[in-house]
Amino acid sequence: MDLNPVRARVIDNPAKFPWSSAAAHSGLRSDAILTPHPAYTALGTIEAERGIAYQALLRKALPDDELHAIRTYLQQQRALGHDAFKAMVEAKTQRFAGTRPAHRPPRK
Repeated sequence: MDLNPVRARVIDNPAKFPWSSAAAHSGLRSDAILTPHPAYTALGTIEAERGIAYQALLRKALPDDELHAIRTYLQQQRALGHDAFKAMVEAKTQRFAGTRPAHRPPRK
C-alpha cells in the first residue's frame, strides 16, 4: 500500500509522500497516531532494525504478474491463494472463489 503512490508515478520515494506511513515505518519521522501492526513489529526487536527491514521491503517490488493477480482478485472480490485455500473458501461460502474473464464470452 505504501508503494501505491510510486506505482501511480505521483512520487518516486514513498517516504516523501505526506499521507503515507512509510516515513514513520522507515524510522525517518515519528508519528504518534500510528499503532504498529504485528507484522511490522515482527520485522525486528528494536525500532532501528524494523526501519531497516521495512526499507528493504519497500525496495523489493512485487513482480507485475503478482500485482496483476492481486488487483484482479480484489476487483472481483475473490479469494487469492493456493488451490487448497480456494477449495476451502468455496466449501465454506458455497461460492466460486476463482476469477472469471473480464468480458462476456464471444457469441457462437
